[in-house]
Amino acid sequence: MAGRFAPRPTRTTVRGGEVAVPAGVPRQAAAPARVRRWVPDGPLDLGLVLGPLRRGPADPTFRATRDGSVWRAARTPAGPGTLRVYGSGGELCAQAWGPGAEWLLEQVPELLGGADEPDAFVPRHRVVALARHRRPGLRLTRTGLVLESLIPSVLEQKVTTDEAYRAWRLLVRRFGEPAPGPAGVGERSMWVMPAPRTWALIPSWEWHRAGVDDKRASTILRAVRVAARLEQAVGMPAVEAQARLEVVPGIGPWTSAEVVQRSHGAADAVTVGDLHLPGIVGWALAGDRHADDAEMLRLLEPYAGQRHRAARLILLSGNVPARRAPKMPRVDIGLL
Repeated sequence: MAGRFAPRPTRTTVRGGEVAVPAGVPRQAAAPARVRRWVPDGPLDLGLVLGPLRRGPADPTFRATRDGSVWRAARTPAGPGTLRVYGSGGELCAQAWGPGAEWLLEQVPELLGGADEPDAFVPRHRVVALARHRRPGLRLTRTGLVLESLIPSVLEQKVTTDEAYRAWRLLVRRFGEPAPGPAGVGERSMWVMPAPRTWALIPSWEWHRAGVDDKRASTILRAVRVAARLEQAVGMPAVEAQARLEVVPGIGPWTSAEVVQRSHGAADAVTVGDLHLPGIVGWALAGDRHADDAEMLRLLEPYAGQRHRAARLILLSGNVPARRAPKMPRVDIGLL
């Protein structure tokens, strides 16, 4: 019976950007405002491509449904919009609602990795080659949006993922707006994240109630004041975009890399300053669970230009060292 069932995703593979999208015949949603069909030039796994955009299993801006669809609510330059993507054979269909519908549909090819070049990647290690072989549908998404990746990345600074996901969920539902179209109604309605001005007007006690300390809240407030300048970084090369982001106090190499990986589809933007990634990469490539950032970058040198893709494949492989230290303690400052 070996190989009959797909392996159950682990915490590490989920962190690598893997979302389980059930296979099925999608049911047509009611009266979509816009529709677009697109045929990718190779294998494409919606869960792998769009997985990095989900911030936890209860993310109000992202959903994978039983009919095989992936839903996404976003604040575009044209306004809020909802996008539903599903596959039928080799063709993908996208439906969109709201003022941002046209913009979302125009971005569908890039969102689904149409600008990515997976064939440019050459595995140099067995664990990487095996992970790539098992997931041929992996492509790097490019959202064309900076702030929607920047704010949740700041929330993830120096805290557990559970704390960050909870803060994102509470703040979006409290200060965002219902997603346009059918996704914005019902018990499990989706939400569009707040506009920059709304983020700037969130009272201090609401940040505290969501478990966000003053340092992270202040970083977000500084970022939204220059939101227009940060969004312009989409038109820059990833390295220059990171430099612009890091001008904002509180945004360092870890945060800027996490952003451009999503906004630009940056294949070489490896995350440095992470608590676990160097040890995972070191263990997978050299059996060194104590590797630091310098050692991780040395091990990833053979993948220059594709280091982020190599790191994602390592995370998706599930090849991680056994835990020997206690988990980072969770402290909910909202209870203080």
